[in-house]
Amino acid sequence: MRHPDALPDVPIATPDDAVADVSRAALDAIDHRLTSLTAPAPGDLPFTDVPLLYVVDVPASIAAGDTLLTVMHQRRIKGGGVTKPRTIDISIDDVAWASGVDRRWLAILLGGTRAAPDASGTRDEDAGLRRPATFLLPPALAQELLPQIARLARAWVRTTTSADPQPLTWDDGGAWRIDVRVTEQPDSFDVDAAFVRESARVSIDEPHVLVGSTLVILRRSIARFEADPQVAFAAALRCARPLRVPARDAARLAWLLARSGVAAEALPAALHAIDVREPPVPCLLLERTADPQALVGDITFDYAGTRVRPGPDAAIVFDREHGRVIHRDPEAEEGAVQRLLALGLALTDDTRTAVHVHVDDIPTVTQALSADGWIVQVDGLRYRLPGTVHLSVTSGVDWFDLTATVSYAADRVPLTAILDAIRDGAQAITLDDGTMGLLPEEWLRQYSALAATGTVIDDRIRFSRAQGALVDALLAEREADAAVQVDAAFARVRRELASFTHIAPFDPEPSFTGALRPYQREGLGWFAFLRQFGFGGCLADDMGLGKTIMVLALLDSRRVRPDTPAETHRPSLVVVPRSLVGNWIDEAARFTPQLRVLDAAHARRSIDETTMAGHDVVLVTYGTLRRDVEALAEITFDYIVLDEAQAIKNAGTAAARAARLLRGRHRLALSGTPIENHLGELWSLFEFLNPGVLGRARMFERAAAASGHDAAALLSRGLRPFILRRTKAQVATELPPRTEQTILCELDARERALYDGLRRHYRQTLLARVNREGIAKSRMHVLEALLRLRQAACHVGLVDTAQRTASSAKFDVLIPRLQELVDEGHKAIVFSQFTSLLALLRDQLDAATLPYEYLDGRTRNRDARVERFQTDPAVPLFLISLKAGGLGLNLTSAAYVFLLDPWWNPAVEAQAIDRAHRIGQEREVFAYRLIARDTVEEKVLALQQSKRELADAVLSADAVGLRHLERDDLEMLLS
Repeated sequence: MRHPDALPDVPIATPDDAVADVSRAALDAIDHRLTSLTAPAPGDLPFTDVPLLYVVDVPASIAAGDTLLTVMHQRRIKGGGVTKPRTIDISIDDVAWASGVDRRWLAILLGGTRAAPDASGTRDEDAGLRRPATFLLPPALAQELLPQIARLARAWVRTTTSADPQPLTWDDGGAWRIDVRVTEQPDSFDVDAAFVRESARVSIDEPHVLVGSTLVILRRSIARFEADPQVAFAAALRCARPLRVPARDAARLAWLLARSGVAAEALPAALHAIDVREPPVPCLLLERTADPQALVGDITFDYAGTRVRPGPDAAIVFDREHGRVIHRDPEAEEGAVQRLLALGLALTDDTRTAVHVHVDDIPTVTQALSADGWIVQVDGLRYRLPGTVHLSVTSGVDWFDLTATVSYAADRVPLTAILDAIRDGAQAITLDDGTMGLLPEEWLRQYSALAATGTVIDDRIRFSRAQGALVDALLAEREADAAVQVDAAFARVRRELASFTHIAPFDPEPSFTGALRPYQREGLGWFAFLRQFGFGGCLADDMGLGKTIMVLALLDSRRVRPDTPAETHRPSLVVVPRSLVGNWIDEAARFTPQLRVLDAAHARRSIDETTMAGHDVVLVTYGTLRRDVEALAEITFDYIVLDEAQAIKNAGTAAARAARLLRGRHRLALSGTPIENHLGELWSLFEFLNPGVLGRARMFERAAAASGHDAAALLSRGLRPFILRRTKAQVATELPPRTEQTILCELDARERALYDGLRRHYRQTLLARVNREGIAKSRMHVLEALLRLRQAACHVGLVDTAQRTASSAKFDVLIPRLQELVDEGHKAIVFSQFTSLLALLRDQLDAATLPYEYLDGRTRNRDARVERFQTDPAVPLFLISLKAGGLGLNLTSAAYVFLLDPWWNPAVEAQAIDRAHRIGQEREVFAYRLIARDTVEEKVLALQQSKRELADAVLSADAVGLRHLERDDLEMLLS
């Protein structure tokens, strides 16, 4: 039956029809529409004056798995009652005659539209037939529609198949949820569940329908429902309550309960034991492939022995073999995958479970992942990280034995065997259980230098008593993460060494005519500390802090107070560079006038006991030492003092060998730069001061070269009692500040062309030679190339004598500044390592009529030239070769220092600047480095920083030093 609003099925004329036909059809349609508007409603409609009922059939809904809703109606009967509800038959055409919300609800339930015409223009007329109004609602529709119907009191419920429908009310209270309970029985577990809300609890037996995941029909009301995985138990428990699970299925029950979100604390203890909630251990299992350069591996995660592959699988896994429930940690698993990516490894498939590793990366990857707690296997062999390091010290008459072992699970491996394996290039060592123990490369850095200083005897390292401080330093460094044991004798040594931090200052003798600063008095106390323990020491204070004066005060006290009253008076031997002999004599006359000093530096015959008779101090030069070493070695001195002790930095030189032959009760070395280039220089110095303290030279140098920062730090602590270093910033706070500045000089076109031509030539020929023969065999060619490039950066006349009178970018910067300083009444020092460059500068200064003094290694009357510059206002400039003037000069009349060219060793430059910036200077000192831009000189500055850090590494333990020039360094210098 059509509603009056419906349009009749009147054919519409096509554009090709006659105009008359179109008009007639339109008029017919209008007539039909007007007739329909006044037509009466059909008499068999399923609507009455009693509102429709929407009945949820609980049994049918449970059987169907979704909400079954039936639309029913009632009719009024005499007496005011109504009939029992009956299901209506309805079609989509009837919906238009419904009223209010029924029209909308029925349209939703019926689909809301009639069938559309098919391709032939006909409709499915069956779609308009009436059918029983029973609907199976999908969850989304039920959740949307039922609350609306219930709130208007139009929802009813049938709780059993035989029961009449009853009103279904809307419960606006809190949400219900399912609560699963497990009770342990002797040989089983009983599982039960209930609906709970606040304090209310309703048995799962109660007829109910879950409407989607947000509603529940329970006890003739519809309420909110908080769905969680525990709802999975509800359907099973409808049929059997309680659900009795045999004990043999406990693991599976625990798995299901875990997947359902049942809290572990709510479960019996028997189910806890198989519930694994530990963090995963990432595993990488690598195997070799046909490609010898690559390995392919699988990533898994070990949860207490259960391996799980990564991926978005179930968050909870049931381990049937072991009967355990594994709770996965997705964040930890993803973090492990990201760790692989951070190491540069490539995941080879979309599942992110396979990884590709280059064979060269195996050591790095294995070490890094094992350190992060991974299990790593290569070709079926598991790799283990080392555990606790065990260190023990036992003492003998004049030695200490250090026994060191490393734990790998149940195995203990001697440290000596580990160091040997690392030196042989091994990355792992085979353990007793067949697994592989990783050998961290940092151990070579941490321990090899120490092991090299001792003598390996089986699995022990033996040290002399003089090396106790080194052993103590190792123990102090490792006590935080190692098991350390020492015997009573070595414990006493450690206590005595600890007293080094509490050295008391000493006063000079009354015969000392000067006034020592507090730090200098502490120096005298340190000298006494060394004597007490029989150690030699290196006084490594900054240049200009008065090391000479401290030693003179010491020697003066030895004249007055020997160690014991019965001790025979012996003179002390002081070895100095020739340039400093006069300074020592002058300082002794000034501060220790009663000290009897023998100037043997200029003696023409060998020194013997007779020559020294009646003297307290004998001064010799390093040249005299080399010449007269046989005679000097026969004499026992009180103190042997080496000034500027870096003169013996190379252990194989005649001076170093001669110094080691000398005999003395006590030994001192003075040097502001005890290490200029590498740690190996330290061995020569300490072999003089405390023979054997750093072991054998070759082993120490090899170990130190491989150990870098860690060895430097350990040596710094171990040698701390033997080295006293104070900087100007620490103790000479009265010194004015020092400003250092680098001035970049631009080469002109002519200079640039010459320099770039040389650079291209050497880059092509020299790098090819290095590639062919190695840098060690090419070192002389390297030095020649760098020398020529540095000369070209300073002045073209140094490489092309025809251009000696040509201009220079550096001179163009320097000379106007010198002229300005002279005009203002200042004095300045100009340093260069090239005497040939200073010769060119002299020509320029002569042409500009600027007076100057000059000093290089061949200059005579050195002291007179220094005195003239210091005291004569008419001499404002001093030109000095860097190596000749870096030691012993006191040039405090100058406040300006110019360094014409950078030196490889920054300590040499620092010494040069310290000629002016030292005690006695009252003005701020300005130092300028002239550097040619875009030349090898800029690259030298980078290498300088590394060398400065080397010296600090041993003296203050805060940097790593430059070792040797490598090919990459050379390529950088030639770039």
